[in-house]
Amino acid sequence: MSDAEKFRTSSPSAVGLTEKERLLERKAVRKLDYAVLPVMTMFYLLSFLDRANIGNARVAGLQKDLGLTDHQYQICVTVLFVYNLFVCSSQFQAEWLDRPYIFAELPANLLLRKIGPGLLMPTLLTIWGVIVTLQGLVTSYAGLVAVRAVLGLVEGPMFPGIVLFLSGFYTRAELSLRVAVFFSSASLSGAFSGLLAAAIMNMDGVGNKPGWAWIFILEGLFSVCVGIAGFFLVPSTPRDVLFLTEEEKDILLRRLEVDRPSINPADHFSFKEVFRSVLSPHVIMVFICFYMLGTTLYGLGLFLPSLVNQLGFSPVKSQLLSVGPFVAGFFVTLISAFFSDRYNVRAIPTAAISTLAVIGFAMYLRADNKYVAYGSMFFCVPGVYATAPVVSAWMSNNSEPYYRRATSIALGFIATNSGGITSTWLYPTKQGPRFTRTTILNLMFSALIIVGAGLNAVYLTRMNARKQKDRAKILAPYMEGSDVKGDGGMRAWMELGDRHPDFRYTI
Repeated sequence: MSDAEKFRTSSPSAVGLTEKERLLERKAVRKLDYAVLPVMTMFYLLSFLDRANIGNARVAGLQKDLGLTDHQYQICVTVLFVYNLFVCSSQFQAEWLDRPYIFAELPANLLLRKIGPGLLMPTLLTIWGVIVTLQGLVTSYAGLVAVRAVLGLVEGPMFPGIVLFLSGFYTRAELSLRVAVFFSSASLSGAFSGLLAAAIMNMDGVGNKPGWAWIFILEGLFSVCVGIAGFFLVPSTPRDVLFLTEEEKDILLRRLEVDRPSINPADHFSFKEVFRSVLSPHVIMVFICFYMLGTTLYGLGLFLPSLVNQLGFSPVKSQLLSVGPFVAGFFVTLISAFFSDRYNVRAIPTAAISTLAVIGFAMYLRADNKYVAYGSMFFCVPGVYATAPVVSAWMSNNSEPYYRRATSIALGFIATNSGGITSTWLYPTKQGPRFTRTTILNLMFSALIIVGAGLNAVYLTRMNARKQKDRAKILAPYMEGSDVKGDGGMRAWMELGDRHPDFRYTI
């Protein structure tokens, strides 16, 4: 009997698990949380902070001092998302240079396994911290566009990289909460960004630099410091976590193998896995949800301070008022992800959270004074931000083996950033503060995410039933030979992946 088979009978859900084994597993997972999550949370907080602080800088006078039109400002924001997509294409191209160009355009963090997250992630953070610092030195539209383009080039791999990284440490049922922990830092970054900007604006004139320049300089230098520390803090695999005993490492790896038998690095890159991901109906449906989510999420992340400012609040007060909705988003994100993992469901939390966004955008659309409009943001921000971790976990949960999962996560990333590109053109100053067309679009997208979650749930339920019904037929090609297990063995798991009849799609 293999280690995986032995552990299958001693997993947390199995009958007969001793109390000692339960305690050991819980202790190991808790140690893993302490070793991995704080670092990934800080990395993503800085990623989102350094990406979105241009909104705070705008309120602090960036657009006026550089003489930017609304169109030029939108280009400065857009160019980052375009290069977010390009950088992962370059990663793919570097490893598969002899492949057709069309596949080089598929953004995927495939170098994560080859280089190792312990080296790649801290390097990216350190470099982009330097680039953010340089944003504080720009004096022209051309300079700002150039720096933002390079920032997108370096920052692009971080979000999909963290999701893929965590999926190699936690079981599918645990992933949503862990993604929520690091993604909730996006809400915190919105809160901190407002507070920091309000404080840093007081440095206006120090060193003959405007307050908005100091926002970039100080936040960029902090990212450099954290990036350097990351070289000593980021483990590449559970085996590399310093605080775990060998026994704890063994139990973590075996439980991952039970949860996803194809998790072992026995697979090799093939375009067949890429195509299987791209053509999977459940991936396509979540991809569409990601695009709509990215449009609303980045719209709020980039323009919320400006929205509050256009409601009639002063620049400093706008920075401070932008904190509240993001704090609310932080708590809703963690609570919803906790219940999503607790009951191992994704569709219901996705629909329920998106309902908050529908309520918020409807309130903003019909608001007759600035206080009601501002209050609606306490529904909009949680309803958008809290959806992202659940949908991210949903995408990761239902794609196997490794390269199919890497492709699916990357597709979510390309959709989200495509939505980000869309969002940068939805808030021209002349349409404020009502932004009627944009608000209607956000309302429709939030409602369609609810519909998409329902359709995906129905499809996955039918697929689970169909795989069980046709189990013998699906596994028949893998049952030849006397040493083959009842599930077709590793060959069946590696070739079928999430289409294996014993793989239950998370609904």
